[in-house]
Amino acid sequence: MLKHFNACKQKTLGSKMLCVGPEESASTPKNSVPGLPDYGWRVPMSYKCNVKCSPFAKPRLSQIPQYIGLGLRYAKFWIAKKRQGRRPFIDHLNQMKHKPIYGCPLGGIGSGSIGRGYRGEFCRFQMVPGIYHYQVINANQFIVCIRQGGQTIYQKVLSCAQQKRPSSLLEWDWTFPPENGLYHALYPRAWSVFYIPEHHLTITCRQVSPVLPHDYLETSLPSAAFIWDVVNESDSDLEVSIAFTFKNGQGTKEDRAGGVWCQDFLLDCDGDAAAKGVAIYQEFSGMKCSYGIAAKQTDNVAVSVLTQFNPCGSGEEVWTPLKTSGKFNDDINLHPSPPTSRGQEIASGVCGCQTVKPNSKGIYEFALSWDLPKVQFAAKENTYTRRYAQFFGTDGNAAPQLCGHTLRNYPIWEEKIETWQNPVLESGSLPAWYKSAIFNELYFLSDGGSIWIDPTQSCSFSDHPTVKEFGRFAYLEGQEYRMFNTYDVHHYSSFALLMLWPKLQLSLQYDYGDTVTKEDKERVKFLMAGETGMRKVANCIPHDIGDPEDEPWTRINAYNIHPTDDWKDLNIKFILQVYRDYAAIQDVDYLDFMYPICQVLVESAKAWDTDGDGVIDNGGYADQTFDAWVMKGASSYCGGMWLVALRMMVAMAEELGRTKEQLEYQTMLDKGKDSFEKKLWNGSYYNYDSSTSGYHDSIMADQLAGQWFLKASGLPDDSVFPTDHVRTSLQTIYQNNVLGFQNGHMGAINGTRPDGSMDLTSPQSEEFWTGVTYALGATMIQEGLIEEGFKTAYGAYHTCWDILGLHFQTPEAYTANRGYRSLAYMRPLAIWAIQWAVEKFQPHLMHAEPEAVQALVGKKEEKMDETCVTPAVTLDHSNGKEVISPVIETPTRIGASKVQAEHSVLTSNHGHVVNQLNGDAVNEFVDKSDGHISGQSIAGGTNGNSTSMTDWAENTENETISNWSQGNVKV
Repeated sequence: MLKHFNACKQKTLGSKMLCVGPEESASTPKNSVPGLPDYGWRVPMSYKCNVKCSPFAKPRLSQIPQYIGLGLRYAKFWIAKKRQGRRPFIDHLNQMKHKPIYGCPLGGIGSGSIGRGYRGEFCRFQMVPGIYHYQVINANQFIVCIRQGGQTIYQKVLSCAQQKRPSSLLEWDWTFPPENGLYHALYPRAWSVFYIPEHHLTITCRQVSPVLPHDYLETSLPSAAFIWDVVNESDSDLEVSIAFTFKNGQGTKEDRAGGVWCQDFLLDCDGDAAAKGVAIYQEFSGMKCSYGIAAKQTDNVAVSVLTQFNPCGSGEEVWTPLKTSGKFNDDINLHPSPPTSRGQEIASGVCGCQTVKPNSKGIYEFALSWDLPKVQFAAKENTYTRRYAQFFGTDGNAAPQLCGHTLRNYPIWEEKIETWQNPVLESGSLPAWYKSAIFNELYFLSDGGSIWIDPTQSCSFSDHPTVKEFGRFAYLEGQEYRMFNTYDVHHYSSFALLMLWPKLQLSLQYDYGDTVTKEDKERVKFLMAGETGMRKVANCIPHDIGDPEDEPWTRINAYNIHPTDDWKDLNIKFILQVYRDYAAIQDVDYLDFMYPICQVLVESAKAWDTDGDGVIDNGGYADQTFDAWVMKGASSYCGGMWLVALRMMVAMAEELGRTKEQLEYQTMLDKGKDSFEKKLWNGSYYNYDSSTSGYHDSIMADQLAGQWFLKASGLPDDSVFPTDHVRTSLQTIYQNNVLGFQNGHMGAINGTRPDGSMDLTSPQSEEFWTGVTYALGATMIQEGLIEEGFKTAYGAYHTCWDILGLHFQTPEAYTANRGYRSLAYMRPLAIWAIQWAVEKFQPHLMHAEPEAVQALVGKKEEKMDETCVTPAVTLDHSNGKEVISPVIETPTRIGASKVQAEHSVLTSNHGHVVNQLNGDAVNEFVDKSDGHISGQSIAGGTNGNSTSMTDWAENTENETISNWSQGNVKV
């Protein structure tokens, strides 16, 4: 077994990092380990990141003059916020330090999250939406006790996390050797393996969270399961106990506020089994919250509980009973403990014990839950009800019921997770690193400060049926950039929602659509130039929905660096997403509602065409998502997306029978296309912009952002940009922005000069943006440049997850000198645009043998114009609609769940009415549909044999509803 615990080493060259190819990736599994997937992010627990990173602190000396005014005004803004007792939406003076400890987080989506480190620690708590606390809590742990012949022969904490001068729990043994531990993450699951060679015992913990694509019920739950497999390879019976301890709070001063109490519980679970545990009742900022820990008691496993102990003490109350008898108290005490006094903290424990025979396995099942159903943001003007509360009540005391539900249903979760992930994992053609990245980058949907609310029980009412039924959703731009649903960034990450939870993407779009005509006349000082303006101007898309330190959805546009009503990309990106979403889901009602809004946005944007040539002009400041990189005149980034927006307006008008408007938009497009080519095309790529600046001819990695969405939406390739110009531009970007750095293993730098050197005119021009790199990779793959696309994308994943130690906290940006900016960021979810490109344009990659791909792209790097062209896709004409649908045959799914699915359904007309769960019973779900989900696949052939990521979606939600209605959620 020890052969699997080899050291994970990074390569460095002096003080600089050294990136390597996929075959040398430190965290990509090289061999099979029993009980673990073959793909994922895998490191031994002895792994340490040996590259010292630092957050962006100051620009180059040559760049400083342009930011002096911003710095002074930001300082005043920062001081004013601190005096109000609130944190600024971006706190440059208290940036997150380099902490390469994180692993797969716990919990579903939108209901809070708890982070776990790869060495076994519990860390990074987010109970109040969008507000994070990064403490490691020592009392939250698993402990193993091994007994033989009535004597304890081994007892240790199952964690290899470093203890820095511990002042509490000194009785506990923290010396498990990290060289005997292994960690493997494949979100939303993770495995921790502990090998105890002196007793021939291997202990594996499988961590499972309810993150299930196309499921809008279970996915909202705040809980996780821990399944421990104990394999005894000795020749003796061993009595093995696994204990789970957990304390109140989030590791803050509020933990000692007092008034916290604990209570044991016992619930029926799976026939003769029982869920036995302890709940901790507390408040966070005046909001009621309960924690629950539980273990499943079966014929083989005896469960005991410890109602309370002092987590600030020696830990003797936990350690001694385990060492003496291998258990806590047998009896359940249903009386609540006395509440804590101010200054006290409290913790509880639960323990499972069984005898494991020689050459056999014992299984232990634990659950962790947290219930904070009614939430407020810092301004406390409104109260919101989280989505899961419609099933578990709003009293904040449902942690026991959530534990019981988790222990009953985690096998179903795992079955659905495997069915979802297996088509990618079993492909012989997709790169091994990608099979980790595509799933592990999804961590941000849970651990990105997300909130999923039920608008029917909140003050945030909506008239849209989609929002009413599926809820309102928001997630942070980043854990350090604390703004909800930042739209210019969500544009990149939106593919993840559209592919996996399309109703949430539509809900978010409806939210933004409703804001367009609204205005907020509150005066705001913009920090870059110092001018004042309105918080929200009518007839434009806002930058964000708000800051959790204020009142989101009420006061939008927390961002105050620039006046974003004048940003050139926001209005356009809304149009691009509207049409792409429509092309995917074929919801005419959605298009009919959005089209007039898009018309308003086009009219507003036309004012930016200052010279009347048909192309909008940037204003000579950083008026787009690259908010420190100035654009002036026509630009490849904004101008290109503007042309694609016009092309999509043509398509929308045609679909809705608006012939006159269709012709008007086509005329605008034709005029703009000619001007765009004349002003920006230089024979090798599109210039950065049409200004006379010294960097107007820089090579921008994201210059084809418009073409990316154009093709992703299924519109004809050459309807805006000449095909040869697209291909030549990609060649140039690949040669300069990708291959020019670390042999192409570092990702795509944002800007280079024509000679291949870095563009140093802005801090952002010399950054590598993870989301832009993934988007560029997707663009290349869409255009048939498969090898180049995957190599480009690999650089971002490799640099962050292998080199810089930024796993499960992927930043917005990193630099060649080991810097990073904005940890745990939204934009890296753009990797799902690669999966979109694969399923729609390269479906053979989902099932082809490796030899087929080698024959297709070649074993060696060849000239890009010799790579394969994009294969044609079939059109599904069901219901009179043309839906782009590559035909994909179903491969053999080794070890996959036997869940039968027909066509992929990216969206459907689900309908259900769910009665609330209150107290000790769950009322039956009533499905107001006929039990069948109708819809049309975007990635399934007419034969119904698709193996796309959404292949199995049709039955997913109805199965969940059925499980709940048939009593599987009884408490």
